[in-house]
Amino acid sequence: MLEQIITLDKELLVFLNGLGSESFDAFWLQITKQLNWTPYFVILLLILQKKIGWKNLGIVLLFIALLITFTDQITNLFKYSFQRLRPCNDPEINTIIRVVKTSNSYSFFSGHASNSTATMTFIFLILRQYYKYAFVVFFFPLIFAYSRIYLGLHFPIDILTGYFFGALFGTVFYKGYSIYLKRSRK
Repeated sequence: MLEQIITLDKELLVFLNGLGSESFDAFWLQITKQLNWTPYFVILLLILQKKIGWKNLGIVLLFIALLITFTDQITNLFKYSFQRLRPCNDPEINTIIRVVKTSNSYSFFSGHASNSTATMTFIFLILRQYYKYAFVVFFFPLIFAYSRIYLGLHFPIDILTGYFFGALFGTVFYKGYSIYLKRSRK
């Protein structure tokens, strides 16, 4: 059963990665860099600050820093425990996929997917009470994590698992944030 899932995962990667073309490679190389998303993050922080104020924004930033640290460490624990080769290093498929970028670290599961989803889940849970369309924050992890498939750095299961863990930890940290807010108001 597990072998069938891995085979399907590889087939899906070959398909999705094969949709790319050289003319879009530079675009996806820019998408995958966190620093290039800075304007997006600044806009989100301004939107948050407008609704929750400077003091609470500082608390949110502290929780986000702890969340990213935690999620990143859990991701690394999984990567070094499973030691799954990245598609770009997998001899079974690396000659038939488009390898746009390489990395020597392990693949399972995606830190880009888990960190971005955790952060956006946390922010979404705050913003949803103020904005009907707060769910648009999830476009970031969807696009950001897809870049990893496009570049040949992650399998789809790596991304989906990253999304799952990110959503889980983002929710848990939001619950902690909510408890902190209730206790600090007493």
